[in-house]
Amino acid sequence: MSDNKEIIRKRVCFYGRVQSVGFRYKALCAARWVKATGWVRNELNGSVTMEIQGTERQVNDVIAEIDSDKYIRIERMETVWLDPVPDERDFRVRR
Repeated sequence: MSDNKEIIRKRVCFYGRVQSVGFRYKALCAARWVKATGWVRNELNGSVTMEIQGTERQVNDVIAEIDSDKYIRIERMETVWLDPVPDERDFRVRR
């Protein structure tokens, strides 16, 4: 994996068994552990959307940690690259 320190931001929509399984809490803990920023929220259609910002490694580590959970089953992800948000300092759960 690259050691590139460039900050990136992605919006990722997750589909599968992703609600009512601790997804948002897992994302919150993983993102804060690696010091990534952004947010995560449940969608009305049963998916979960996350915007995450950090190095490519931080972003990939958070997604891998979520995917390793035995209760979460990610069947599909749709990813859009975004411009980084300057001065964002935390990762949070949006309602």
